[in-house]
Amino acid sequence: MAGQSTEQPGALRLLVSAFGNRKTGVMLVLGMAAGLPNVLLLGSLYAWLGEAGVNLETMGVFSLIGLAYAFKFLWSPVVDRVRLPGLWKLGRRRSWLVPIQALVGLVLIVLSRLDPHAALGWFSLLAGLAAFAAATQDIAIDAWRVEVADDVATLDVLSAIYQLGFRLATLMGGALALVMAARIGWPAVYFWMGMFMLLAMVASWLAPDTPFEQTQTNEQALAGLPPRVRAVALGLVGALWGWALAMVIVFMVQSLGAAPGERPNSGDFVKFKGPLIVIATVILPAIIAAVMGHWQRTGRFSAQDGATKVHTNPLDHAYRALIEPLGELVGRLRWASILVFGIILTYRLTDSVWGPFALPFYLQELKYTNDEVAIASKFFGVGMTMAGITLGAVSFAAIGRMGTLVFAAFVSAISNLLYADLAQGGVWLDRFGHATGFYWLCANFGSDDRFSRLLLAITGENLAGGFAGAAFTAYLSSITSKSHAAVQFSLLASLTFLVGSLGRAAIGEKIDTGGYAPVFYLTASLGMVAVLLSALEWARTARADRRTTG
Repeated sequence: MAGQSTEQPGALRLLVSAFGNRKTGVMLVLGMAAGLPNVLLLGSLYAWLGEAGVNLETMGVFSLIGLAYAFKFLWSPVVDRVRLPGLWKLGRRRSWLVPIQALVGLVLIVLSRLDPHAALGWFSLLAGLAAFAAATQDIAIDAWRVEVADDVATLDVLSAIYQLGFRLATLMGGALALVMAARIGWPAVYFWMGMFMLLAMVASWLAPDTPFEQTQTNEQALAGLPPRVRAVALGLVGALWGWALAMVIVFMVQSLGAAPGERPNSGDFVKFKGPLIVIATVILPAIIAAVMGHWQRTGRFSAQDGATKVHTNPLDHAYRALIEPLGELVGRLRWASILVFGIILTYRLTDSVWGPFALPFYLQELKYTNDEVAIASKFFGVGMTMAGITLGAVSFAAIGRMGTLVFAAFVSAISNLLYADLAQGGVWLDRFGHATGFYWLCANFGSDDRFSRLLLAITGENLAGGFAGAAFTAYLSSITSKSHAAVQFSLLASLTFLVGSLGRAAIGEKIDTGGYAPVFYLTASLGMVAVLLSALEWARTARADRRTTG
């Protein structure tokens, strides 16, 4: 009708555009294919384990499969360069997406046939394989999104539709899975989710792709360093990363394969091996990369014949993909890189370290039903997360990026106190809910105080989480170089999960021995480390800006 606005809500407009363009339509499905295994393996799976009677300490060890997402940058050069036999004619990205999605789907179907309590060893092995495959799928999807963007399906549009698909999958694998599990059981849920992953192969098969021949090598990036120097640097970094992975895998196998009384001490592992793993994964590789960058800039080997020889073998591709972006970052930030890496390792710690225990907390500890948790944590919680992201955007305009980073870190830390109160009966939540009218509002929709208490805690935590997520993403984007944006962002984002993943085994043991409330007080206090580091970074950047303008 004339005079009537045709403007549609953002999400609806994205959906309409997704079905009107081949690339955006594929992107929507790929976003769902990326989000579904993420929520099934790092979230809903622990509700199944809790229902099956698996204790929290074991769940903490089991959750180490999430390290696949933290270390996925290690094998990204393989996904970027290697042609899979018999499949490479499908295209540079399709040749990886099709078999990987088939693997994830089949593993989920096999998991549906296993008893997680009676066959925990096989169950954990297959879940770890699925997490590795899902992380590999993310590498291919992220690269595909960048490569196929054009004037119609722009990178911004594709990224937004990817996030939309990912959020839809979160609802599907979270809320819908919980509702279905209450009616048909978790095995049937994972069977049908596995079938969806197999159907996602159709979208990947139809996806436009980039041929291998379009890949260009940046020869100038390798000039100035002899092949033997590059090989030694890559070998050292590879040995450090390999050792770190081996330590985690050995601990996980020993813990899951032993009786509860004979398991390695999770607290000792985090206390003694955890710092060494962080040093081997982050600190020493950063130092090596910085030395390589310094030698390249100063021309230390320029007089040697080998320094001008450039090769395009797999080792050089790996060096360019892993060492150079890290070296550029450390060389640009110099001593400030210590502060930056500290922020990256701790900023989302308050969320990531206890995330796998959220559903067991709601279901087994607080005795909420699957339907109640689905409504509160997934439908309502996702909405609050989106609202938190919006608050982050408003905060950027009001107090700037760095001010938002500090404030969001503080809010994220103290939001854990809401769960501490919830674990202890919710006295303060009840007082606040009644005083503000929140409980009255919920009562108008049929909610009692007990369910309103859960909604209030989730409101605070998810608002803070969305707020902190927006602030942290903006900060990561601001410190990455345009010439290495994709690799640096992937590397830094991966490291965000490292400390939280390592600490989950000890957190599970602590919950088993002392309950949930002390853990939430602990995570709130750990969050203050990120607040302090973010405040120091704010001061550093402000001082640097004054020097630049002065």
